[in-house]
Amino acid sequence: MSIQVLAAEPSTKSILANLLELYLHDFSEFAATDIGEDGRFGYPYLDAYWQENTRYPYLIRANTKLAGFALVRQGTHNGDDPDDPDSMSFAEFFVLRRWRRCGVGQVAAHLLFQRFPSSWTIRVLKTNGGALKFWEKVIAAYTGNQFQRTEYRKDDESWMVFHFQSTS
Repeated sequence: MSIQVLAAEPSTKSILANLLELYLHDFSEFAATDIGEDGRFGYPYLDAYWQENTRYPYLIRANTKLAGFALVRQGTHNGDDPDDPDSMSFAEFFVLRRWRRCGVGQVAAHLLFQRFPSSWTIRVLKTNGGALKFWEKVIAAYTGNQFQRTEYRKDDESWMVFHFQSTS
């Protein structure tokens, strides 16, 4: 299977916005997120991915088909979490259900870890058991089990936080 992670261009912003709606719908199972009266969840930070030099939007393709997206950022910008301010992180990461459990997410994540050699911080809401298993497996495979895991609590939500180094 051919898996590509391609920088999202301004001309593909509407595609990314549509995929974000699917992601936010899925995520509403784990976080108290309500849909707006317009029938959309909305994502207030999307424009920043083309305006700030610390944010990077990507589309994921599997066998040339649209399979998901990743929003990467430098610095976690989470004031109560004392991690490395230069650490890379995923603001959002999503693989369409059609492409889950066949390696697309793992390959895409590994490609992005390699694209940004740095310290990485991955936060996962602990109530999202599937994502927690996914990220632990993906990070362990990438690092050879050389990562740290801590717990973090904010606003009545518990998070598992993974810290590791990536190389190019």
